[in-house]
This record gives sequence, structure tokens and C-alpha cells, in this order.
Amino acid sequence: MDLITLIVITIIVFIIAFAAFRLFDVKKKKKKLELERSARILPLYKKAETAAGLTAEDVLPFAKNLLTRYDTFLYLKELEELHLFPEAYLTLIKGAESSLAQWLEFPTELDACPDEIEHIKRVTIDFDGRNNFIHYEVFKYRVNPPHWAAKNGWMLGVVGPFFDDSKPYDFPGATFSRVNSTIDKVTPEEEAKWVHENIGMRR
Repeated sequence: MDLITLIVITIIVFIIAFAAFRLFDVKKKKKKLELERSARILPLYKKAETAAGLTAEDVLPFAKNLLTRYDTFLYLKELEELHLFPEAYLTLIKGAESSLAQWLEFPTELDACPDEIEHIKRVTIDFDGRNNFIHYEVFKYRVNPPHWAAKNGWMLGVVGPFFDDSKPYDFPGATFSRVNSTIDKVTPEEEAKWVHENIGMRR
């Protein structure tokens, strides 16, 4: 075996080993994140099992929190106790905001919850050219140092598609963000169009 062949084989083995390690690492982090998400609303589970049961005051801090809002809604829906969910957070925008925050937390994405997030606008698209409209909610978000994406400033995130009859906390199948899509480079309309064509239409 000559030296060049040995080097090529070594590089290939290294690439395969790195890919396998990366896949294992991502799966491990994803599993950890799923456990953390369940643990975040564990106090609600415990309180619901008591004789006193849950109150609106118990639910409020979990509805306020970006990372627990979505799961809190789903849990109360399962319990048929949605009357306890605060009206201020019972909107499509608040649900979409929480969905984006949870998506960004994945290790393959931002790997963090944004420090700041704001809704910019709704972008409406005629998806079949026949006046059948769908909607995407566009947000801007940013993180503080020392996170690696802090230097990007305000980045765009898109959640959807939604329909005219969509309800708060309906599952959005095309939640996505390209961290290099910053507000000084890409418009909300451009980003929503990209997500629609490259994510929404492929699912």
C-alpha cells in the first residue's frame, strides 16, 4: 500500500468516525433536551395530582415562559382544563413564538433559547395561484454573548404555515430559521418565501 492510498484511507476513516460521533452526540443532546422539557412543567403535573388541583395562578408563570408555554397549553388541553390558560397568551402569535423558541433550542439549530424575540409581521402566500392563501408568522430574535451567534444581531425566524381557520397552538409544520438571515440582509417576505418553498412545500 503506497503512502497516498494510506492517507486517503485514513482521511475516510476519520470522516466516518467523526460523522458517527456527531450523530451520537446530537441524539444524546436531543434526548437530554426532551427530558429537560418534561421536567420544566413537572410542578404542574404534581400540582394537578393534589386535592386542590391546578389554578390559573399556578399556570401563569409557565405560560409566560417561552420554553414552557407550548407544552403547558398541550398539557392543559389533555386535562380539559384550558380555561386555566391565560387569555393574554391564548393567541396564534404567542403559540408560534413559543414554537420557534423550542425549535431554536435544538442542538442542531441555535442550541439555545433567544434572549430576545419579537414578532415582525404575517406574510401571506397564495400557494397554488388560485387564491388559496396560507400564512407565515415572521419573528426577529437575538442572543447575548458569549453565544456564537451574538455577532449576528437580529436574526429572522419563520413559523407556519397557518390557515385562515388555524387556532392558537395548532402545530406549525415549517418552523425554521437560517441564522445567517439577519434583518439587515433579508426581508421578512423573502425569508417566509424561502421557508415556504424549501421547507413547507417539501413536507
